[in-house]
Amino acid sequence: MSRPPGDIQDGPARSRWRGRGQRGDRPVVPRAEFRSYYGRPVLKEPVWRAPDVPGYLFLGGLAGASSLLAAFAQLAGNRELSRAAKTGAAGAISLSAVALVHDLGRPERFLNMLRVFKVTSPMSVGSWLLAGYGPAAGAAAACAVTGRLPRAGAAATIAAAALGPGIATYTAALLCDTAVPAWHEGYREMPYVFAGSAATAAGGLGMLAVSPARGGQAVRFAVLGAATELTAKNMLVRRLGDTGEPYQAGRAGSLLQAGEVLTAAGLAGAVLAGRSRAMAAVSGAALVAASALTRFGIFEAGLASARDPKYTVGPQRERLRERAAADT
Repeated sequence: MSRPPGDIQDGPARSRWRGRGQRGDRPVVPRAEFRSYYGRPVLKEPVWRAPDVPGYLFLGGLAGASSLLAAFAQLAGNRELSRAAKTGAAGAISLSAVALVHDLGRPERFLNMLRVFKVTSPMSVGSWLLAGYGPAAGAAAACAVTGRLPRAGAAATIAAAALGPGIATYTAALLCDTAVPAWHEGYREMPYVFAGSAATAAGGLGMLAVSPARGGQAVRFAVLGAATELTAKNMLVRRLGDTGEPYQAGRAGSLLQAGEVLTAAGLAGAVLAGRSRAMAAVSGAALVAASALTRFGIFEAGLASARDPKYTVGPQRERLRERAAADT
């Protein structure tokens, strides 16, 4: 028997059409599995190079946190630690600038970024922070080493300490402002990870540079930084779920795990060092290395997430499902 014109045949096709306008109906078509066009990445992998960019991230954090530690040490009358932290900050920010310019290719590219100031651009804000912080950190270190112009040195110390937290953390906003899944999705915790990692490195450098009798502030600074970093990092990985896999697997996972081991070893050595200068120095070096491994691990995790399309498409589909569920 022939069907009337325009009639829809029975079966799955009819169920699909009827189910569109009716809430609560079970979908006939099974949920599609994730697929990518021949497994090719959806995003273009960042062109930033290692070790330039991760080195720039690490050294900038070390510099900014060291300036803050130097100000605290100066207020407490700890001249030895203050001088060491100021010198470390000046050296670290100089090497950070070298790494940045080397990655950019030409020095004038950095100067071109100072032609405008855009509050919504982490790169623009960071460029101006570097332009103001670098001279302040250098002046503070020069006055501390030579012992001349103490008032100017104090003013430079205050300025560097005021800009230091921004220097230590703006690179987190710079990474999270990209479309790279592992970086972008971690925007809530990443600044805390960077701040904690920077404080760990600054405290470790202080322990490495001064005697144990003068390193108490550096130890406390490192302990606070390590606690902040490890807590924020664990929160980031748990919240991201599948998107956080690059932080736990492959080269990035190995780097981050090694950083956590060195952090634990450095903190244990700092507590047990007592008056031993050698143990304090080894513990400080371990904390500095742990901070560097954290920055390199985060950098590698971002590259890995950009290569695999599932970390781009997966969160997008999850958001679509959440919106569809909210609409119902």
